[in-house]
Amino acid sequence: MGSMLAVAIGGAFGAMGRYWVVGMVTQWFGRGFPYGTLAVNIIGSVLIGFLYTLLIQNLKLEPHWQAILMAGFTGAFTTFSTFALESLNLFQSGRPTAALLYIGLSVLCCLAAVAVGMAVGKQFA
Repeated sequence: MGSMLAVAIGGAFGAMGRYWVVGMVTQWFGRGFPYGTLAVNIIGSVLIGFLYTLLIQNLKLEPHWQAILMAGFTGAFTTFSTFALESLNLFQSGRPTAALLYIGLSVLCCLAAVAVGMAVGKQFA
């Protein structure tokens, strides 16, 4: 399977997963704060740390599977462009505290989530 097709397949599933998670989180918490995007970015960060540690570093997964899971699925599941847009919208709507909280939470939680994913991946290796 070509790398481009592998990324497309993984991306299709990642995008559907993101759409579902954002929808569920928005139903639970409402639209007042971008909880859905924050959730998928944290979940995706745990997942990419886990996949990288277990499947790439330890199991030496074949390149087409790396493309499906890393660039495809997790790349489409997480969303930096939406994060940037939502941050700017919070600033422009006169909510600078919420914007800074969102930016800080996103960066710190996602860094911590990658570390958690890597630690869990090491346990399975």
